[in-house]
This record gives sequence, C-alpha cells and structure tokens, in this order.
Amino acid sequence: MSFVVYSAAALLAVSAVLLSPKPRAALRNPLTASTSANLALAACCFTCSAPVTLSAVNAATGVPNFGAPLTYSLITAYSCSLLVLLITWRGGSPARVRRLVCRVIAGCAFLITAIIVLFALADAPVERLRDLDTYYSTTPGMREMIALYLLGHGVCALIMCAVCLKWARTVTGLLRRGLWLILIGIVVDVVGFEFGKITAVVARWTGHDLDFLSTDVAPPMASLGALICSAGFVLPRLLPAAREQWRSLWDYRELAPLWAAVRELTTVPKPAPSWWQFPKAWLQWRELSIHDALLQLTPAFDKSVGRAAYTAARARGHTPEQARVVCEAAMVVTAARGAQDPGREPALDDPGGADRYRLRATAGPGTGDLVQLARALRRLPLTGEANKVTVRASQE
Repeated sequence: MSFVVYSAAALLAVSAVLLSPKPRAALRNPLTASTSANLALAACCFTCSAPVTLSAVNAATGVPNFGAPLTYSLITAYSCSLLVLLITWRGGSPARVRRLVCRVIAGCAFLITAIIVLFALADAPVERLRDLDTYYSTTPGMREMIALYLLGHGVCALIMCAVCLKWARTVTGLLRRGLWLILIGIVVDVVGFEFGKITAVVARWTGHDLDFLSTDVAPPMASLGALICSAGFVLPRLLPAAREQWRSLWDYRELAPLWAAVRELTTVPKPAPSWWQFPKAWLQWRELSIHDALLQLTPAFDKSVGRAAYTAARARGHTPEQARVVCEAAMVVTAARGAQDPGREPALDDPGGADRYRLRATAGPGTGDLVQLARALRRLPLTGEANKVTVRASQE
C-alpha cells in the first residue's frame, strides 16, 4: 500500500513542478497557483495516508492515531482545493468567484475543525495504521469523525460532478477533454474510495466484516482517481506548452546544418550552459545567432551563384519557391566558405551594395524560413550542388 500511495504522491508532485517551474510567476496567476496548490495537497494526502508515514507521525507526536485526523484534514482540504480550482478555472465576475471561494473555504475550515475536535474527544488508544476506519467505526467520537470526513468528501465530489457535466456541454477542445477526465477521476474516486469506505464502515455497524473494501480496494482506487482528476486539470494547461516546446526542439534540430555553416561568424554571446533550460530558449538563442551571422554575410552574397543554383533547380523540376530556397542556400554556403577561408580577404565590410540580396529568412518573422533554408542546405553537400554551382558561376 505504501508503494502505491507514494508513487501517486511522486507523480502529483512532479506535475506540480512542471506546471509552475517559476514559483514567483505562478503566484501571480490565480489559476496556476490554485492548480499547483491542488496537486501539492493531493501529494501530501497520499504521503500522509501511507502506513509508514502514519507510524512516523504517531511516534513523533506521541499520540496514537494522530495521523488519522491529520490525513482526514488533508483530504478535506484537498476536496476544498478541487472545488476552488474548478471555480477559479470556470471564471466569471471577480466578486462572484471570490464569494464562492470564501464559502467553500469556510465550509472546509468548519469540517477540519470538527474533525480535530471529535478526535480530541474520542478514546482511541490502539494504533491502527491500515484499518482505523473500520476498527473504530463504532467508537463514540471516532465514529462521527469518520462519517463526517466521508460525508464532506462525498458532497464535494457530487458538486464537482454536477459542475463538470454542466460546463462540458458549453465548451470544446482540450478544455472539454480535461473536464471529462476530471469527471472520470471523480467517478473512480467515488465508486472505489467513497463507496468502498462507506460500505465497509456500514458493514461494521451492522455486524459484518467487509474491511477489505477499506484496506485493499479504497487506497489504490483513490490514487487512480486523483491521478486522472489531476490530469484533467493539468493537461489543458501543460499540453499546449508541451507541444510548443516539442516544436521548438524539432526546429532547433532542423536548424543544425545552417548553424554548422555559420556558427563561426556569429558575434552573439553564448549564454551560460543550463541543462534545465527548455528547448524554446535554446531555439531562440540559435535563431538569433543565425540571423546575426546571415546579416554579416549579406555583402558577400554572390548573385551569380544564386542565379546558377536557381536555374539548376528549375531544370530538375523544382517549383519557383523551392528553387529560390536552393538559390539562397547556395549563396549562404559560398559566402560562409569565403568568409572562413584564411587565405581570402572577406568582403563582409564592403560598404557598397544598394543591390545586395536580402535573404527571405532574415526578412520574415519566425523560424519557418530559416528551417526551409537549413533543409535545402542539408541537401546541397550531399549532391555536391554548392561546389558545382560555385564552379559554374565562376566560369560565367
């Protein structure tokens, strides 16, 4: 059991870190802050509910079963955070959102206070790490505490189901998928954890023994439900960013041939190496460096090389747009080789040139044109096109 809940806690903690890699920036965004707090509370719930943790808490406080009200209070706070997150996510007028959040927090505070008071009034001297709910299900004080936290958790789950169903009818795309994931997670939690616990406790009240529902079925189902529910909150926020980072990584790799050709010419300082930087930051630096090098090469572009490359590309059946990219790639290759040739005086500082060729890749925004240029550049060395074009142009 400890392995299951610790694994769930670890996954939730990792999700919280991925969602808010910069805590200060996350605190300024209510939705990000609410989602991170929800994931952190979920991780705390599973960590505290593990028998190993319960034993350590009981030993540290010297109070048998002190981990029970702690875990139940965290479960109540987690249920509250789910509602707060859903309210914040759905939005609306600030006054209405604030009013609803205050009501939910007030109800949560009342439940947590009642749980602590009932535990203090109860007599529970025997430490129970796995079956406390059923073992003390008929003990005065403990009985009411167990029923109260299960009732509070169930009410929050039903409210969330109603909100998700109503909201899912009015939205589309990732948001709709996220709401359905939340709904599935809640259903798994209610069926597996809530009904399992309630059934086992009621069975004890009636003199039967269904403790396995509380000790063996409920914990893994709660872990699964929390993970699915958290995925519903996190994926609509992380997936677009993940797609953007993947595209950045792909473009970064696609620009490698162009970067290899001009890397010795760039004057952009290289940032300090940071393995944790996201691909988008790497791409921005490489794009800026390539732009800097290409602008330096502008005076050295040989239009005769470009015309020869364009003619050769058109003769092979390339479209005018494809031939233009091949033309620019050939000019970049020859200009870069000339600039890096120690026996040749570079023409990079030539002040003339009202008729200089301006690359499309340096004129437009984004990395699309640079990637096209890099792909054409990758093909040139394989066919010897750059050398052929250079020779042909020099003979004209």
